[in-house]
Amino acid sequence: MGNADLMVDGNALAGVLGEVFAHEMTSARIACEGCDHVEPIGAQHAYMHAPGVVLRCCHWQAVLLVIAQQKGRHLVGFVQTKWFEVSDESGIP
Repeated sequence: MGNADLMVDGNALAGVLGEVFAHEMTSARIACEGCDHVEPIGAQHAYMHAPGVVLRCCHWQAVLLVIAQQKGRHLVGFVQTKWFEVSDESGIP
């Protein structure tokens, strides 16, 4: 079985993406690519008065996340983010 046999289109992610982004996100942990620190999103530095929202690392000031709104859409960029982790409601990672 080759790679083409294993591939489906991105619509297959609908269920997983719905599960991930349905959680309370301020407790989600985010890892900075620049300094390797891992903190909850709620502990990072948020700048709300830009054309969008900018989230910076509280240790190194790297831009971790940018969210902008445009014509009824949200544009999300994970700039210096190595990964982020969302736990279920029980608090068990």
